Amino acid sequence: MQRALFIGSEIYRGSRYGTRHPLSIERVPAAIDLARALGLLPSALYRTSPRARAAALTAFHTPSYVAALEAAEREGAVSPEIRERHGLGTLSNPIFPEMFRRPATAVGGGLLAAELVMSGQVRAAHNLGGGTHHAFADRASGFCFLNEPVLTILHLLRLGARRVVYVDIDAHHGDGVEYAFHGSEQVRTISVHEDRRWPFTGAVADDGGGAAFNLPVPRGFNDSEFALVLERLILPAVERFEPDVVFLQCGSDALTEDPLSRLALSNNSHFRAVSALFDVAPRLIVSGGGGYNPWTVARCWAGVWGTLSGQELPDQLTEGAARHLAALTWARKGRPSPELLTSLRDAPREGPVRDEIRSAIDSLRQRL
Repeated sequence: MQRALFIGSEIYRGSRYGTRHPLSIERVPAAIDLARALGLLPSALYRTSPRARAAALTAFHTPSYVAALEAAEREGAVSPEIRERHGLGTLSNPIFPEMFRRPATAVGGGLLAAELVMSGQVRAAHNLGGGTHHAFADRASGFCFLNEPVLTILHLLRLGARRVVYVDIDAHHGDGVEYAFHGSEQVRTISVHEDRRWPFTGAVADDGGGAAFNLPVPRGFNDSEFALVLERLILPAVERFEPDVVFLQCGSDALTEDPLSRLALSNNSHFRAVSALFDVAPRLIVSGGGGYNPWTVARCWAGVWGTLSGQELPDQLTEGAARHLAALTWARKGRPSPELLTSLRDAPREGPVRDEIRSAIDSLRQRL
């Protein structure tokens, strides 16, 4: 069995949500190009993502919503009624040229990842364009037009998985996934996210009908605190559920430099999570997610892929990799700090473990 395969597509190259949107940056191409410049992504480990057909999307999304999304891309506009009903054409989920094809390709990558791991071809699959965890059955939300994690997990169950654990380390609560699997006995969701941050869901007391473990964390959440959460909550909650597959939503917006959170992780926490979950999961699917600083996103996700595929991460960037990062632009924030252009790993961002985090972990562990 092959250890890991990377699933990507050229649909993400040049595709942006608009000049004033947080997703005015290219993220998947930046991470792919950096991984290739570092020698971490040879062609033998890369698979081109198919695009999911409309019929496959209705495993979770309503036919009327899928039709509205297709029409919005085709016509380049929506009526006020469609905007109100389906959340299309809003500031968060705007009209742009690939607004159906791009998320449908992300879903196609997730479906392919499910087939690869369930058939035994690979132990792990990395669908970097996925992780769009905010979309609901009938509505776009939070930059997400289709809920790739939900559709991928449903496909895993169709293919014979008995139990699946969904782990979400994005800075924002995975509300759409929790909603989809409320009360499920086959799917357990675990979300670690910033407290009092949009979408303002995922309180510790919210158990998703028994299926969810939610840990909202305070501002300044650091590597030491993440390590404790991983060892004391995430890994025990995964292992005791005895899943056939683990799905890790690996959003990078919990990193210090990200503009849409106030957390303080280094990318070492993400690499640690990938490595630990690979060790305990019979099969593992890793997706992207949030992340709105082009340099930190590219470095984090390239390192996530290197970790998942079992390759040694370099201490310093190669000349070609450094040139690639230096060529990235970000109109909203200007240029990066020098260390983001010379290394792949962040310096560790450790610190004290606060009592409120220990107490929340202890509260959740009572349900294990």
